[in-house]
Amino acid sequence: MDPKFKPVMAGQATRSRGQVFDGTVTPQATQNTVLRNTYWLLALTMLPTVAGAFVGSQLNLYAQFAAHPIATPLLLLAAMMGMLFVVTALRNSAWGVVALFAFTFVAGLSITPILTVAAGMRNGWQLVGLAGAMTAAIFFTMAFVATVSKRDFSSMGKFLMVGTVVLLIAMVANLFFQMPALSVALSAICVMLFSAWLLHDLSRLVRGGETNYIMATMNLYLDLFNIFVSLLNLLLAFTGSRD
Repeated sequence: MDPKFKPVMAGQATRSRGQVFDGTVTPQATQNTVLRNTYWLLALTMLPTVAGAFVGSQLNLYAQFAAHPIATPLLLLAAMMGMLFVVTALRNSAWGVVALFAFTFVAGLSITPILTVAAGMRNGWQLVGLAGAMTAAIFFTMAFVATVSKRDFSSMGKFLMVGTVVLLIAMVANLFFQMPALSVALSAICVMLFSAWLLHDLSRLVRGGETNYIMATMNLYLDLFNIFVSLLNLLLAFTGSRD
């Protein structure tokens, strides 16, 4: 494991704020290290995500989703949530990085159906690229706001958590109802909700509220993943062309 990816222990970082530094290690230096490692690791998580999407297409997971439209999504959701707990448990060791990559690989598997739908449209891959560009634009906008604003957006956490639980329940319910209009509405809400989560998580990161780069990466990845998938769902619904 590359030494620069050695996890920063939350307890160590907290204790360091009460110590006298000799000029070689400062709270700002620790924060900069967490920021740098987080952004590097976030970029690297794109590789297992792409690999997962490729493997999912080769295994024709779309057919599994079509044959079992309720059981398959629920199974993947349960697997992803379980792996999140594994990442959290291993966050203070190098194995946390491995667990994070495994989680992002499974996340890549989960987007196989929507990518397959996009591939079947005349402008599908253009819409995939557009969704990616829009996600990147949201990320840089929120990073700018979190960096230059004097407001601490981490206080939104409790409100956002309640909204996320309600959204998750609604999405699971729609697996049974299969209402396209509700799916579109939930995607729009998801974009707004996870954009707010992105601002919250970036604010904690730049202000030193998050001192473990593995957890910081996982949080940002979840925000960006949900924004991208929801944007792509909206673009396919409103501008997708099968001609």
